[in-house]
Amino acid sequence: MLLLLSLLLTGRPGAAAEAAAGRTLPGHTRFDLARADINAFVDHLVTQGFQRDQAFALLARAEPQPKIIEAMSRPAEKSLQWWEYRARFLNAERIDAGARLWREHRELLDAIAMERRVQPEIILGILGVETFFGRITGRYRVLDALTTLAFDYPPRSDYFRQELEQFLQLTRAGELDADATLGSYAGAMGVAQFMPSSFQHYAVREGESTHRDLWNDWGDIFGSVANYLQQHGWEYGEAVLAEAELGSAPEPIPAVNVTLSDTLGALRGRGMQVHTLRDDATPCLIVPAPSQSAMSYRVGFRNFYVITRYNRSPLYAMAVNDLAQAIVERTLAADAP
Repeated sequence: MLLLLSLLLTGRPGAAAEAAAGRTLPGHTRFDLARADINAFVDHLVTQGFQRDQAFALLARAEPQPKIIEAMSRPAEKSLQWWEYRARFLNAERIDAGARLWREHRELLDAIAMERRVQPEIILGILGVETFFGRITGRYRVLDALTTLAFDYPPRSDYFRQELEQFLQLTRAGELDADATLGSYAGAMGVAQFMPSSFQHYAVREGESTHRDLWNDWGDIFGSVANYLQQHGWEYGEAVLAEAELGSAPEPIPAVNVTLSDTLGALRGRGMQVHTLRDDATPCLIVPAPSQSAMSYRVGFRNFYVITRYNRSPLYAMAVNDLAQAIVERTLAADAP
């Protein structure tokens, strides 16, 4: 450790890289801090207020994670059909856990939902799909995950360098511990699985913690998810989806991006039957929802689009909606005399 500090304090080019190499443990690898892209990143961090040695010292502690690169190439949203994806999240154990969490924190959750104007079951639906209500929050050090993706995953390196910068800002501010903070293989953190930029902009303090705590403080967790949805335009009390039949409408071409590019009037004009009382001017999009035996369709509204700001996958947004409704039904059944 004394060698590391002395080399970093010299300010010599390559000192941090030499220090990192000098402290590498058997079986551990480190990033080559002499790489041009890492040096360019450090140059940028300096413009954001970091000391150069401080930035190199943080990156010197990161370990490459090849398994993360493998995981990025096969996310569940791209490899599963809707009926398979749905089965992962719509099961008795997860529904029961969501209903139980609501009962345990009803006063807190309902107060936050009313304050932020987001239905409580939707908050629970997000948390249930993301982490099974905190049971699965990730086992990778966020520093390792984001550094790996920032410098060894070219398809999205720009995005992950931005997230790495935000994470390092949070560690410098004392909100997170660079060495101890764990998350998903993509660097998402806590029960709510916020990326560092989302943590910076949308995480809130609602509980009794002295800082924003998305791991242990349910007030902060509920409040941060609700704030995220509210800030992205959530329509309180409105539906996420409606069931639909193709009717005489032609088979739709799958959308490349999730956009509200249709209206209910246009869908009805093409012969589609949509089970909603919302008027023809309502913006919407067609969402394929194949079952194991047949093709089905649903129609997503503004709130569907908002959920896809949390995760861009239509499968994800449908799972959140369906889990939320199942939790409501389970909670009402438990409350019944």
